[in-house]
Amino acid sequence: MENNKQSTHFGFQQVPVEEKSTKVAEVFHSVADKYDVMNDLMSGGIHRLWKKITIERSGAKRGDHILDLAGGTGDLAAKFARIVGPSGKVILSDINASMLENGRKRLTDKGIVGNIDYVLADAQDLPFPDNSFNLVTMAFGLRNVTDKDAALRSIYRSLKPGGKLMVLEFSKPVLPGLNTVYDQYSFKLLPMMGKLIANDADSYRYLAESIRMHPDQATLQGMFDEAGFENTSYDNMTGGIVALHIGYKF
Repeated sequence: MENNKQSTHFGFQQVPVEEKSTKVAEVFHSVADKYDVMNDLMSGGIHRLWKKITIERSGAKRGDHILDLAGGTGDLAAKFARIVGPSGKVILSDINASMLENGRKRLTDKGIVGNIDYVLADAQDLPFPDNSFNLVTMAFGLRNVTDKDAALRSIYRSLKPGGKLMVLEFSKPVLPGLNTVYDQYSFKLLPMMGKLIANDADSYRYLAESIRMHPDQATLQGMFDEAGFENTSYDNMTGGIVALHIGYKF
């Protein structure tokens, strides 16, 4: 199990387990209003392609019930709401109230109403009945969860038999030489951009550190297996900077 200890990592720091969620919340309260702008700047806009691939591989269809965890400003949820139609349902969920409210406002402004609900929830202890969803997605959120094993078990419980989990997350570069360039970008340019755009270098330094502390591709696949998921797999994108992990509940 991931957290059988009294402390855990918050970026490169060790903090008491019970304090991590509060510290992560402070980061996302701070960056919520600039989150979309910073995502475009940080990734050169390529995060949109990563999410587009996730949507295309989801197999989502009309009438499905979909949970988008750590859904932030609603990029995935907006697309899913159009796919599932009026007979389906999308839950946009986040542990952070500022992020969730930004998502609600953004989607409402786009006219996406009726088949979408907003739920403040902790992925480690989801407030949904067993066997609720055809699909659960989590884009760039799992690395911020204190107990990832507990979150995976909670997601597994909430999925319907035949359901699918898709986790899109920063991972470990696999192309030779990419690590060096990526480190320079992450630890020098990223905090600088955070300072200039969001007036918050520390939060973006944490985001860079949290990526480095996240399990690598094979380790996370093993965690999927341990939680009960079957036919687990992952696909590297952009040289392994990001990986899309998939697992099924049968």
